[in-house]
Amino acid sequence: MAEKYERIRNLREDADLTQAEIGKQINVPQRTYAYYENGERMIPPQVLIALAKFYGVSVDYLLGLTDKKAPYPYKK
Repeated sequence: MAEKYERIRNLREDADLTQAEIGKQINVPQRTYAYYENGERMIPPQVLIALAKFYGVSVDYLLGLTDKKAPYPYKK
């Protein structure tokens, strides 16, 4: 089973958003997003990128590899 992605849940709850609202923002169904949060499915790279951009954090932060929220500078 995949690892739970607690940080995406915490970010969503801190923003007072529902799973359906986040799913709509990143173009995935609510149920699929719930699977990601609960660790029932691995999060695809394109979804990780979309979440990082939406929340203004790095993918490393979402994955628990760093405690620094600040994203890296984007390529132009």
